[in-house]
Amino acid sequence: MASAPRPRTTTRDPEELGRRLAAWLRRRLPGAEVTGVRVPGSNGMSSETLLFDIEHPDTPLRSCALRLAADPAAYTVFPSYDMPRQHRVMDLVARHTDVPVPRVQWLEEDPAPLGAPFFVMARAEGRVPPDVMPYTYEGNWLHAATDAERAVLQEESIALLARLHDQFPAKEAEFLLPEGTGSPLRRHVDAQRAYYAWVVRDLAPSPLLERAFDRLEELWPADEGEPVLTWGDARIGNVVYEPDGFRPVAVLDWEMAGYAPREVDLGWTVYLHRFFQDLTVGFGQPGLPDFLRREDLERRYAELTGHTPRDMEFHTLYAALRHGIVMLRIAYRQAYFGEVEIPAAAEDVDGLILHHAGLAAMVQGTYW
Repeated sequence: MASAPRPRTTTRDPEELGRRLAAWLRRRLPGAEVTGVRVPGSNGMSSETLLFDIEHPDTPLRSCALRLAADPAAYTVFPSYDMPRQHRVMDLVARHTDVPVPRVQWLEEDPAPLGAPFFVMARAEGRVPPDVMPYTYEGNWLHAATDAERAVLQEESIALLARLHDQFPAKEAEFLLPEGTGSPLRRHVDAQRAYYAWVVRDLAPSPLLERAFDRLEELWPADEGEPVLTWGDARIGNVVYEPDGFRPVAVLDWEMAGYAPREVDLGWTVYLHRFFQDLTVGFGQPGLPDFLRREDLERRYAELTGHTPRDMEFHTLYAALRHGIVMLRIAYRQAYFGEVEIPAAAEDVDGLILHHAGLAAMVQGTYW
């Protein structure tokens, strides 16, 4: 399958960002030089990442990564970007767990220096399972690995989640609870409803996503479980693994962190792999059918934590629904930049969601 053009992720000029970053840094570290400024090949469509090095005898960091709130001119994926919140989460995870998060350093809340708030953290060296083209396709390091090597990566990755949930004191995560009423899970879902309403404001709604919300209510857990700190974007594409190995060296992308049942993370981990696997099979490749299987992840998580995952049909549907809202926003964003066209018929809007067939099967109860 030929690679489609990657959707536009920014309207910013990396060279200009580098110059402004250097000016900002010299005010903090007089005489410091910023070198090697570059944008990673996997730069996302939410917060942006800039890689650079610092030359200064007294710098606390030399190899750095900068996380910058999304460009307001680039039709942002999310309605707001709380960089202090992300900085705080990463700092707390480093303090309370042995989960390898990059060391966070400077936080700049003033948008003036770079056009938006940002923070600087240590850069982790290693390799990341690719999203484009997905790691389930042939031609990348993870697909080319042996079954035994992928088993190591799977084991280490589910252990990350188990340690995060078990080691982090849940009370320290209560500040992540969305406004509203009801349980942490209810507030989490209500926040996603609000996000969906923002995505379709003045645009065509998605009948499929609305049916998925209705189905969630039918499947709502009788016992939601105790909330924990959830990573939010819990998937292997947000982990840096050893340069020549399969063990994690850094856990990235904490902007979706929350205070919710453990299964919110587990459902996301299971479904995001299925998203790539289904996509790969749909284009005639076998993918990695024996990797990150739901039953294996649930069993191993229970062994590591003593908590048997429950209501996973609810939580995998919830993950697919949440991902569908993001996909719809990205499609509307591409239309904004003239990269795609919005269907004229409202009933065809669901086709903009890349995994609409799988999501529909989940709503109908036939997917698994």
